[in-house]
Amino acid sequence: MSRIAVIDFETTGVSPGQGARATEVAIVLLENGRRVDHYQSLMKTGAWIPAFITQLTGITNAMVNAAPDAAGVMQDAARFVGDAPMVAHNAAFDSKFWQAELALAGVAAPHAFACTVLLSRRLYPEAPSHKLGSLVDYHGLPRTGQAHRALADAEMAAELLARMQHDLRQRWGVAEPGHALLMALQRCAKPQVGKLLAQHGNRPAVPAAC
Repeated sequence: MSRIAVIDFETTGVSPGQGARATEVAIVLLENGRRVDHYQSLMKTGAWIPAFITQLTGITNAMVNAAPDAAGVMQDAARFVGDAPMVAHNAAFDSKFWQAELALAGVAAPHAFACTVLLSRRLYPEAPSHKLGSLVDYHGLPRTGQAHRALADAEMAAELLARMQHDLRQRWGVAEPGHALLMALQRCAKPQVGKLLAQHGNRPAVPAAC
């Protein structure tokens, strides 16, 4: 199975389209469900971090002002990822910042993103919440570092993804639960999940809960 890059950003706001910028990026590389490397850096953009964001993340304006320039960080991040497909928890958020920050750095961003929120809703419809911390606790996975810091969140998302791949192998007999299957699964209507996984594995189709 090819490598997958699991990414998390901390930012000044919710959307680059509204002027928000990244303050920190972290990427965990998984290979066959195992962590093989990681990259993390604060990044200086010149954007002001609101007080409530500092309260949430612990990242201050002084910290980012002393950090490497954002363009250089993103160029390094892109080299680190290479052509690996990507995963994020709430990928609609992180993919926008990946594309926006790479565009400002003059780097192409062709990477496909799978989303562990969408995947969790299809694989674990019984989970009480699909927030990252709640899913980590639900599955008994380790909490790593400080929540709302990029590396800790990327590590937890990587642990969650590895658990999903393990369950796809063990429950459904999917020999290679790679990124292409994850992309198909997150687009699949919930009632059709069992049928899709049965096509890729060696277990009979079981109706999925909606």
